[in-house]
Amino acid sequence: MVLEHLPTGLRAEAGERRSQADNRRVALQRLRLRLALEYRCQRVGAGPSARWLARIRQGRLAISATHDDYPALVAEALDHLAPAGGELRPVAEALQITPTQLANLFRREPSAWRRLARLRAEHGLPPLK
Repeated sequence: MVLEHLPTGLRAEAGERRSQADNRRVALQRLRLRLALEYRCQRVGAGPSARWLARIRQGRLAISATHDDYPALVAEALDHLAPAGGELRPVAEALQITPTQLANLFRREPSAWRRLARLRAEHGLPPLK
């Protein structure tokens, strides 16, 4: 199963599942994540979205990499990190979580972790451990 986002030309595929419906679901999740990582729209001066705030439970960001909201939260975090030069602390404070929780959001998915490392490198910051 191959899905393409026509406006951007980004594609994602899945074929490892037995059913076409499962492959479509996996391909869609992969496409959403690719869009989140590669297509930016800066959110200048905006605070956390309602979706973001809904995922904060007892002061912690609660989300799994397989959840439908995960790509949107990664995109939102990247939209805040880009103008901040990749610095986690001010972005985490603005998003009402700790810098560790923000880093862990990206650690859940290897491609998201690589994108964060690339963003930090573009601004002369060392990679996170």
